[in-house]
This record gives sequence, C-alpha cells and structure tokens, in this order.
Amino acid sequence: MKPYYEDESVTLYHGDCLELADWWLDADVLVTDPPYGIAWSKPKLPANKALGRGEQVAHEGIQNDGDTAARDAALKKWGNKPAVVFGAPHLPQPKGTKQTLVWQKPATVGIFGTVAGFRRDWEAIYLLGNFPAGPAKRSSIIKSEGENTSYSRAGGGHPHAKPQAVMEILMSHCPAGVIAEPFAGSGTTLVAAKALGRKVIGVELEEKYCEIIAKRCAQDVLDFGGAA
Repeated sequence: MKPYYEDESVTLYHGDCLELADWWLDADVLVTDPPYGIAWSKPKLPANKALGRGEQVAHEGIQNDGDTAARDAALKKWGNKPAVVFGAPHLPQPKGTKQTLVWQKPATVGIFGTVAGFRRDWEAIYLLGNFPAGPAKRSSIIKSEGENTSYSRAGGGHPHAKPQAVMEILMSHCPAGVIAEPFAGSGTTLVAAKALGRKVIGVELEEKYCEIIAKRCAQDVLDFGGAA
C-alpha cells in the first residue's frame, strides 16, 4: 500500500488501523491517543467575555468515539509490547495496564461538563506491556513548560490534540525502536517522534486529518509553541 505521506522519519497511511495492521504491528513501541469512547461533540457556542472565550464553532467529534472498542481491538493486536495509551479517566482502563500517569492540562481548559466546581483538567496515560524496569526519575504527573491551548489550533480543530512537549517527554522514557501510532489524529505523535529523530508509522482514518499531518510533517517539525 502506498503511504499517504512519507519522509525519512515519518510514514503515514490513510485508512482503518485494524484493516492496515500489517503496516504498523512490526514497530517496537506503541504511543497512541485513540478514540476515548466518550462520544465527544460540541455545539456552536456564542462568545463569552466572562470566560474569556470567543465564539466556538460546532464540532461533530471523531469516528469510533462511541465506545472503547477500536482502542481495545488495536491493543489486542499489539500484544505485550510496550505501549503508551491516552484515555478518559472515568472509563475503564485498558486491559493489562501496569501504571497510570496523569497529563495535567493548562488552566484555560476543562471548564465544560464539570461537577461541583472542579475542572476536568487531566487525562490518564496508561502504560502497558513489557516496559523495562528502571529507577524512578520523574513524577507521574506530566506537564509541558510554557503550555497553552495553541496545540488545539495547530491540530486543525482535532478535539483530542495534545502538546508536542508532552509527547516528547513520554517518548523519551520509551524503549528504543520504531514508534507506532494507529490513531494518528492531528499528528502530534508523528511530529514529536520526528523531532526526537525517531522513526514512526502512523495510520489515520479521516483524510482531513491526514492532510493536516502531512502539512505539519512536511514543515520539518517547525516550533508550534508546544502545539499538537
């Protein structure tokens, strides 16, 4: 199958990762931000000066986000090799999770769908598979320095975009080898891997996001201000 995009570090395929498993299963480490299973969508919202928010455009969400079936099927194919997997903390964690890290979001997000006045300002990062043992070197709470919400804009409006700095921190603790990202989304994992000099294979189901990934990777990993 011909890649949608390819350079010296990045190979991107357009399609269903479960149907294209032969193209990414030979990689060494899985670093993925799959559909969470939260059925996320957003109506059009007016500007709100009190919240410092401009007009919000509607977003229908992403495919396969109604449950965790796509995530779980991909992880079953992956087996027991090392895997780093983002997820919603209020849903069941992936089978075989060995440790859970926390991505602490910026102070400007997590204000919708809240309960009792507490922001939804963190996401889970699950570590699975045969990660090598080693001394503890850092906190399990992951932040990126100087972080802001520009990563969402650079991600072309993808609802689950992540900061590049966060992805680089996670990959720096992964074993050596080729990275696989079967749910490439806005391309953060691919951009971060390229910035670290690692080879990465991505698959993305929606072509509009393949276009965004290709443009970002073709710019030789320009600094997006911590964007994802």
